[in-house]
This record gives sequence, structure tokens and C-alpha cells, in this order.
Amino acid sequence: MTARGRAPERASKKTFALVLGVGGARSLAQIAVIEALDEMGARPAAIAGSSFGALIGAAYAAGMTGKQMRRHAIALAHDRGGIFSRLIAARAAPLAQWLTAPLGNPVMMDAARFCELFLPEAVPDDFAALTIPLTVIATDLHGRCEVAYSAGALRPAVAASMAIPGLFRPVEIDGRVLVDGAAVNPLPFDAVRGRADVTVAIDCAGGPDETQGTPGPWDALFTTVTIMGQSIVGEKLKAGGGPELVIRPNVGAFRLLDFFAASAILRAAEPAKAEVKEGLARLLGLNAAPERTP
Repeated sequence: MTARGRAPERASKKTFALVLGVGGARSLAQIAVIEALDEMGARPAAIAGSSFGALIGAAYAAGMTGKQMRRHAIALAHDRGGIFSRLIAARAAPLAQWLTAPLGNPVMMDAARFCELFLPEAVPDDFAALTIPLTVIATDLHGRCEVAYSAGALRPAVAASMAIPGLFRPVEIDGRVLVDGAAVNPLPFDAVRGRADVTVAIDCAGGPDETQGTPGPWDALFTTVTIMGQSIVGEKLKAGGGPELVIRPNVGAFRLLDFFAASAILRAAEPAKAEVKEGLARLLGLNAAPERTP
């Protein structure tokens, strides 16, 4: 019973946390999910990201809308000359060093430099400047364990999280040698446990395209990493405490380095938007998800 003259208190609004998993270029599908959240007028209470999911998460936590991220990704994908110029600038070693060390990897890139060249300008230098709390997952190579970053320098943490071995040189932070977060936590839903009423996880790892036949060395490496990641996620889900909603956009036909196919990946992810809206509205107890145009 309420006191006379006092309006009844409204039930507290439920909150949700967003988890962005690994997937390389397939992670661009997460942008479509963020567009769906924007259209609902829904904002997560916390975000966790691993590998390229950390990069998308950093842009979202910095205040970018899904449409802004879409425009950024497509503009990059359509500028092939600019992409190659940036990739050359992001090399971990100059050409002269390859010639003196012929067994080195001529395509290896510096992850920090890569982030500097490809991250949107809206992404700040420090976690403290983000509009949504973000946790970034990386792997301590020598400690053989997971490292979670949520404070301090943001861009080095993102660089470490996406430092795929063989493609990026490991990143050193505070004496730790760090590589891709996919090695320990490809879908880090445990990083936001207890921080919201509902957890929504976006899994873009996908499966290999069986029509490709015998893969080349890079495809074989990335498919192997994907299989290992799926095994890790499967075991974590068996242990309980998993997300209330897992969205898996249909992007398995794309390779992990298909960044030039950004438009096609986003088109393939479009059906996931309805799944997100329906599932999240149900979990949050919303009668209808209001449409908003960012």
C-alpha cells in the first residue's frame, strides 16, 4: 500500500551488459547488432570485448553509433589503396630488416601502430574517457593466463587484445608480453558477470566455409584458432553462468581477414538485428522496442 497522495514507485528498469567476441573481419557483424540497440534506444551498462570485439567495443563505449561505425568500416573497405598504405605503415619491421633476417615474417604488423592508423578518431587514449565501462581481454604470453584491462591506457590494451600471433607482434604493457585475447577468452561473458541484470553476447567466430576446399596456411591457422576458441566457449557454457542471450550472425562464409568485404558482412548480419530486438525486449520486460534513428 502506498502513502496517501504519493504515486506508486515504478519498478527499476532492467539493465544489460554487452559482450563482443572474437572473429576478425566477421566481427564487423557486431556493428549491425549495435545499430539494433541504437534503434531500440538501449544502452548497455557495461561492455566486454576480446580481440576484434575489443576494437568494436572501444568504438561503441566511446560514444559512436552503429551507423557511424558502419560508415567508418565501409569507407576503409572501399579505399583499397589507403588500406595497403596503412598496412605498410603498420609493419613491425622495415624492408631492410627483412633482407638481413630472411627467416623473419615480412607481413607481421605492429599492433599498436595498426590501432593508431585504423581506429576511429573518436576512440580516446584512456578508459576514463569512455561513456560506457569497458573491459578488454588479452593473453599474457609468458604468464599463460588471461589479463583484463578496464582502466589506464585504452589503445595499447585494444592492440594487445587483437594481437593475433604471426600477424601482429606481441604488445608489452607493464612488463607483460601480451597477445590475442582469443587464446584464453574468445567470448568474455564472465568479465561482466554481476554488472547487469541480463548479458547479451555476440559470437561472430562462425564456422569454416566447407566449400573452400584445402585452405592456405593463413586460413588453416585462423580456422584452427577458431576451433580452439569454440571449444573454450563450449566448456565455459557447460560450466553454467552463461549469457541470457547469444546472437550468432550468419557470417561463417567469410574469412577472418575479409575486411574488404565489410559491406557484404554487414548485409549478412542484417537478420540478426530482429533477433536482438526481440530477444532483448523480452529479457528486459519491454512491451515494444522504440525505434530511434541515430
